[in-house]
Amino acid sequence: MQLRIPGPTPLPDAVREALGRQMINHRGPEFAELIGRVTARLKTFFQTTNDLILLTASGTGALEAAIVNTLSPGDRILAVSVGVFGDRFAEIARAYGAEVVPLSFTPGKAADPEAVLRMLKTSGPFRAVLVTHNETSTGVTNDLEAIARVVRETESLLIVDGISSVGSIDLKTDAWGCDLVLAGSQKGWMVPPGLAMVSISPRAWDAYKLARMPRFYWDLGKARASLERGQTPATPAVSILFALDVALGLMEREGMSNIFARHHRCAERTRRGVKDLGLDLFADEAHASDTVTAVKIPDDLDVSQLLQVLRSEGVVLAGGQGPLAGKMFRIGHLGWINESDVDEILAALSRALPRARRAPITR
Repeated sequence: MQLRIPGPTPLPDAVREALGRQMINHRGPEFAELIGRVTARLKTFFQTTNDLILLTASGTGALEAAIVNTLSPGDRILAVSVGVFGDRFAEIARAYGAEVVPLSFTPGKAADPEAVLRMLKTSGPFRAVLVTHNETSTGVTNDLEAIARVVRETESLLIVDGISSVGSIDLKTDAWGCDLVLAGSQKGWMVPPGLAMVSISPRAWDAYKLARMPRFYWDLGKARASLERGQTPATPAVSILFALDVALGLMEREGMSNIFARHHRCAERTRRGVKDLGLDLFADEAHASDTVTAVKIPDDLDVSQLLQVLRSEGVVLAGGQGPLAGKMFRIGHLGWINESDVDEILAALSRALPRARRAPITR
């Protein structure tokens, strides 16, 4: 079965085997060695020397942790959104009492750094700017480097949802001045869902000292203090840490630049193949994602039928989300994937399309 949704993603055999290891004492020396090694390896792929905290959570847990550890009720937040997950990030901040000022862009388009700068200058000050690096609901990658550059002209914190990009697409946490960068294990890391990752800059720790939103499970300060002892505040997802340790070894052997190049090749091959089948891409190709491709649904195509036929062919793709449901389907190409996998997906899609066409209406 080709599971090619934007996450969870397929697991290499060595990763699956690691999940079957016997449990260890999460308060003992073996676990301390494990979490220390995994944390150090993750910092390499986050391209940071900042603190990095692991949480037992989905990626959304990392988003919530970023909000409650750096902000207070009433803080003004600029929420840059190009899709469903950008909207979700804003909604989390709003739920905790932040004053959220939305800056939304047309689905399929990337955020305009100049528009972000205008908002910062005319509607600021803002305590923080929220931005999704790679929006899986639309298949768009924002120009985070350019957005970070304009945010750094202000005192605003830059909080980045990198859940579907870190480890697969270049994201230079320190060089670009990102204060918090968030990721989740079920994406390009080739690991099951259940671990969230948060990198925290010194500026973010300064904000932590002033933040007044309620926090307990998500308290990054407690997590940092526990990590210094080789532990976590609550019981961690030990098996997933075993798996992540193995996956990071695979990633190190391939090399970060090679991983980015492979994802780009697979994405280019996917986009070219989709267009060769007569379909249109949903995202502006200048900002098309290297981890997920969104494809428009023509009027004569039944997307539910298409996804069902593809599943019978052994390929699982994703439909649209929220307001985009029924208007697109999405092909995930992140993590454990190569060009031959892309060719299998495209071949299955070619066979499925005629079987999902709607009969023409006759009069």
